[in-house]
Amino acid sequence: MNHVPLRLERTTDRDVHDDLLLRLGDRHTCDSFYFANDDSVQAGQGVMDGLRRLLDQWGEHLQRLRPSGGNVFLPFDFSDEGTAWLRISSPDGNQATIQAGCSGIQGWSFYPSDFAETAARADDFDPFTDASVECELDDLITAVAQNRDSLTHRHK
Repeated sequence: MNHVPLRLERTTDRDVHDDLLLRLGDRHTCDSFYFANDDSVQAGQGVMDGLRRLLDQWGEHLQRLRPSGGNVFLPFDFSDEGTAWLRISSPDGNQATIQAGCSGIQGWSFYPSDFAETAARADDFDPFTDASVECELDDLITAVAQNRDSLTHRHK
């Protein structure tokens, strides 16, 4: 299995600002503020439950790229002015390109625990430079599952 250099983690639990880190090529610092304020039924209790739910959804969306490919958008940063997303493109359901970027979709306009409908509207996606990785789709799905599992084991 190839290592996929993608990871979303909480760096501190003392605050809900600048406490998340997405690693994909570069490092992107994010806030957990919208996870802490997600009061939907799916969110669970607290930031760590919200992050686990987000990664569960990432896995579900990535599975949709099998067997024929396509594009999915996965949010990772939520702010008042906009959101940051991963665009996963797969031409064939086997290979994948992960590209981080931003959208004008405002973070308060949807819950991190339920992003499916909003992801379909991320058509203003603007890619970041130096934040792209190519990999096997199966390896990416495994990396997301391992990332999710590490959050469970780390914060029991």
